[in-house]
Amino acid sequence: MEWFDQALLQCMEKVEKNIELIGEHFPHVSIGGVYNHEEPGFWTAGFWPGILWLRYLNTGDEKSVGLAGKLEKRLDQVMEEFENLHHDVGFMWLPTAVMHYKADGNLQSRLRGLKAASLLAGRFNPAGNFIRAWNDSIKPDSQGWAIIDCLMNLPLLYWASNETGDARFKNIAVRHSDTVLKHFMRQDCTFPHIVSFDPESGAKIENLAGQGKTPDSVWARGQSWALYGFAAGYRETGLEMYAETAKRTADKVVQLMGEDKVPCWDYCACGEERGAKDSSAAACAASGMLLLSDLLENEAEKKRYRDNALIILKGLYEEYTDFSDREQGILMKGTVSYPDRRHINVPIIYGDYFFIEALMRVRSGITVF
Repeated sequence: MEWFDQALLQCMEKVEKNIELIGEHFPHVSIGGVYNHEEPGFWTAGFWPGILWLRYLNTGDEKSVGLAGKLEKRLDQVMEEFENLHHDVGFMWLPTAVMHYKADGNLQSRLRGLKAASLLAGRFNPAGNFIRAWNDSIKPDSQGWAIIDCLMNLPLLYWASNETGDARFKNIAVRHSDTVLKHFMRQDCTFPHIVSFDPESGAKIENLAGQGKTPDSVWARGQSWALYGFAAGYRETGLEMYAETAKRTADKVVQLMGEDKVPCWDYCACGEERGAKDSSAAACAASGMLLLSDLLENEAEKKRYRDNALIILKGLYEEYTDFSDREQGILMKGTVSYPDRRHINVPIIYGDYFFIEALMRVRSGITVF
C-alpha cells in the first residue's frame, strides 16, 4: 500500500469516529483535543459536511450521507435569515448542497446551491468589478473591501452558470478574477489578503494586511487560496492567463516554503512569529497543485506540480497528523489569525478537509471547489 493510500485510510477511520463525536455540529478549531461548535452561519460550516461527503465518495458509507444531509438542512435557517450571509457562501454550500446534488440529483439541494450563488452574485460591485467581502456588522466600513479568499467561492458561480445556462454568474466570476489579477497580484506573483476600493467609483485605494503580517507581506493561506482559485478558474473558463497565474503562484509557494513543506502563517514572518505554523495553507496548496496538474497538458508540468503536491502531503502525513483517540482533529498546527492571536497551532476543520480532498485527488481527481 502506498503511503497516501494508508494516510487516506487512517483519515477515513478518524472521520468515522468523529461522526459520533462531532455529530450535527459545525466545528472550526480543536481546543484541547475537542472540536468546538460554531453557529450554522459561521463561514466554515460547510467543511465538516464536506468531509462526510468525501468519506461517502471514498467508502460508500450511507451513515456519512445521512449526517451530511441533516447538516445541510440546518443551513436553511441561515439562508432564510439572509442578512448576515457573506462572501463565503461558496465555502458553505459547495461542499454541502452542491455536492449532494451532484451525488444523487437531489432537487432541493440544487435549489439551495442556486440560492447561494444568487446571493454571492448579488454582492458584486460593478463599479470596481469585485465581490464585496464581509458585512458592516462584522467589519465596519468594509463596503469597498475584496479579499483573496473569495477566489475559492467563485466555483459556486461557475456551477450555477453551467446548471442554469445563465452566463451572468460566470461573467461575475471572471470579472472578479480579473480584478484580482489587476489589483491584487504583485510582480512576484504574491498577493495581499485585502484590497480596499472606493465603493462608489470602484477606484483602488490600498492594500490591507488583514490576516497577513503587513499590507506588503505574503499571508501563507492567502497564497494557497490564490493558487487553488486560479486553477479552478482555468478549469471553468479555459483562459490561459488563469493557468499561467496558477502555475506562477504554485512555483512561488514552493520557493517560499523551501525545505520546510509546512509554512508559518506568513512567509514574511520573522523571529518567534515563525513558530506559528499553518498546515491548512499547505494542505490547500497541495490540493490546488493536484488540480492544476490534472488540467495541464504538458507532461513535464503535470509531473512537476503533482510531485510538489506529493512532497507537501507526505510531509504533512509524517509530521503533522494525529490519528489517536485523544485528538478529534487530523491535521495539527494550523493558524487561524496570528495578528489577532486567535487559534494558533491548532487543528482547523478546513485543514482536515483539504488534506483529505488532496489525498483523494491523488487517486481520483475529485473536484469540489
